[in-house]
Amino acid sequence: MSMIRTENLCKSFHSLEVLKDVSLTVEPGEVVCIVGPSGAGKSTYLRSLNGLETINSGKIWIDDVLIEDRDKGSHVNKVKMPKQQRLAILLELGMVFQRFNLFPHLTALQNIMIAQTKVRKRGEAEAREKAESLLRRVGLSDKINEYPSKLSGGQQQRLAIARALAMDPKVMLFDEPTSALDPELVGEVLNVMKKLAEDGMTMIVVTHEMAFAADAADRVVFMADGVIVEQSPPSEFFTNPKNDRLRDFLRRTLRKEE
Repeated sequence: MSMIRTENLCKSFHSLEVLKDVSLTVEPGEVVCIVGPSGAGKSTYLRSLNGLETINSGKIWIDDVLIEDRDKGSHVNKVKMPKQQRLAILLELGMVFQRFNLFPHLTALQNIMIAQTKVRKRGEAEAREKAESLLRRVGLSDKINEYPSKLSGGQQQRLAIARALAMDPKVMLFDEPTSALDPELVGEVLNVMKKLAEDGMTMIVVTHEMAFAADAADRVVFMADGVIVEQSPPSEFFTNPKNDRLRDFLRRTLRKEE
């Protein structure tokens, strides 16, 4: 049983083809890192999974449930299901963005509680208990009453991770979670993500952090020009790339990290 499966995903913005027949399967507990040059379609792929972008054609399964089935040229989803059922399935996906997307007028505690009470319909006491537990988990217990503006970039991103985890997702999607951070703050966020991976969370991570991909991923996927060019375990991906485009990408990227 797969946790995420896509078949022949296509997405265009006007005349620009961003995803071209992208097929990928992610198993429960698997950590998949997606890497590639800017404009490869990596972020659009993630946003297509959770409905932030509407695909033009293709199929999407979440936790083995088909939620999108669109034929080329029709743009109509052939899967008919009640809105609440679809929402419940999409809530299985937690999302962490580049830019944190925290509520600036709410404290750290309130940022984690609000979706629990509004969407999951949890009581205040239960939501608070879970929020406090997650703040401890990401190392922010001492920031419980701070507003986002008083937190560093790394702390804000850790808070964003805690907020996503509060919804009890089965899959965590990370869209370049460290790209907006100063270099010295990157490690604290990656450490939280590594711990999640060790705890068995299914994760799809769009990242430019090659060391993280090598260390934490079960599989690394290279995307370029809207297609999956190559994918393999890190040990093979970084030491024995088969595709010339990937070899060139790794040569340039790893040189920058040295």
